[in-house]
Amino acid sequence: MRIFSARGPSQPGMTANSRAAALALAAAIAASASAASGEQRSAAGDADRCRDRAASSVQSHYEGVRDVAARFEQTTNAARLGTSPTSPATSRGRVSLAKPGKMRWTYEEPEPSLVVSDGKTVWIYDPAFNEVQKLPASEGFLTGAAAQFLLGAGDMRRDFKVAARSCSETAAELELTPRQPATYEKLVLTVEPATGNVSKTRIVDLLGNVVEVAFLDQRFNLAPADSEFRFDVPDGVKVIEIAP
Repeated sequence: MRIFSARGPSQPGMTANSRAAALALAAAIAASASAASGEQRSAAGDADRCRDRAASSVQSHYEGVRDVAARFEQTTNAARLGTSPTSPATSRGRVSLAKPGKMRWTYEEPEPSLVVSDGKTVWIYDPAFNEVQKLPASEGFLTGAAAQFLLGAGDMRRDFKVAARSCSETAAELELTPRQPATYEKLVLTVEPATGNVSKTRIVDLLGNVVEVAFLDQRFNLAPADSEFRFDVPDGVKVIEIAP
């Protein structure tokens, strides 16, 4: 009678089974890791495609817009104004923008003021101080106000590095970082990918100040008169010339 110990002839079979199990486990882990990596690449690809669709939609929409009229709500978080993210300065009013480079921002709350440009000269009128500032309508000024892009004068892909903070079929938030030196760090657009309409802009300047403008009740291609973008200095108002 032959007696096999626990470490006898049965051991080779156990070793082979264990090796096979280990290989199967390793293969499963590798397959899982590969699938996860594939899912990540797929998700990244979907996000990139969503971003590209939203960016193209915005570009196409505003290239076809001649003018925009809307109500706006502006919130400003600036250290020099003594504001903070929890208590920003808020103002409201009406805005009219038209190509090429024309704009009229009528501030109604909390204090009336006016910013007008015919594309060549900018007037900033403060009735409370009975004075108006006059300065050239430089590209930097218009870009900083986000007006240049909304008027179709900018090319998103050419002028900015575009990233999507969030993106879906119904809403997207695009972060635009200027490719060339600018007076601001980044511009964030809240957009409707289906229409290309921009409902909100957010500008972060080089000092960390943040200006956010929400556009309400937008209307397009109303053909406003040129007089909408001219400023006639009222009698007795002091004019302050600001060099470029």
